[in-house]
Amino acid sequence: MGQVEEILLSMEGFSQSPRKVWVYLPDSYAHSHKKYDVLYMFDGHNLFFDELATYGKCWGLKDYLDKNQLDLVVIGQDCNHTSNRRLSEYCPDALINTDLEDLPHFKAKGVATAEWFVNVLKPYCETKYHIAKDRMHVGIGGSSMGGLMSEYMIAKYNSFFSKAACVSPSTHFNYDFLMHLINQTNFKETWIYLDQGSQEVHGKRLFIDSMDLMLQLNHNLNEKGCHTYPHLVPGGHHTEADWEKVVMIFLPYLFPDLYNKKR
Repeated sequence: MGQVEEILLSMEGFSQSPRKVWVYLPDSYAHSHKKYDVLYMFDGHNLFFDELATYGKCWGLKDYLDKNQLDLVVIGQDCNHTSNRRLSEYCPDALINTDLEDLPHFKAKGVATAEWFVNVLKPYCETKYHIAKDRMHVGIGGSSMGGLMSEYMIAKYNSFFSKAACVSPSTHFNYDFLMHLINQTNFKETWIYLDQGSQEVHGKRLFIDSMDLMLQLNHNLNEKGCHTYPHLVPGGHHTEADWEKVVMIFLPYLFPDLYNKKR
């Protein structure tokens, strides 16, 4: 059985510091000194244990990784749980979609959050754990606002990450910003999983619009040479219970070598 460690790491300049980080280490980790593939993720409190999850249901990542005996280290950063600061920290650019009238005003701090991932969290974990530094074995992932951040980081920091799990990403918040960034990025070999649940929005018009955004983003990534997996999740809602169901889809796509070694 793999183990999940909890560490605290300073986030200078952020209102919630130090910040909790959860690190999943596979069962083989204690008996090996090889460099493990690693997936950095947002909303770490929702990944491994129901008792820590915001709505009482996690992604079941520990159970899945244990069951499949995958040699993958997963590192999840806790979000800021105060007021609308999660939205602030997980939004890379000012909101463009002014139709979101029920959304409170906030200052986008996602750029600073991404810098913390790359300049603080990643180097710290590479020193503390025997995990890969080579981008070909390093991924970034998250859902909702964390999915938006993953879309941003796979482009902005493509020299650090070769894989991204963008689960139910809030792309509409920063769509034009992301498209401009993607068009300006010289991607190295990159794999990106994008999805949308069929029940995440209500009404045919909103569903068509959300799918159109995903497919346009996917097309631009393809044009830049990225390998992509756009996925419509039948019956999928914007919940951890539904995101748990796609773990078995995006992990084999992003880390196929981990599965091939088991055969």
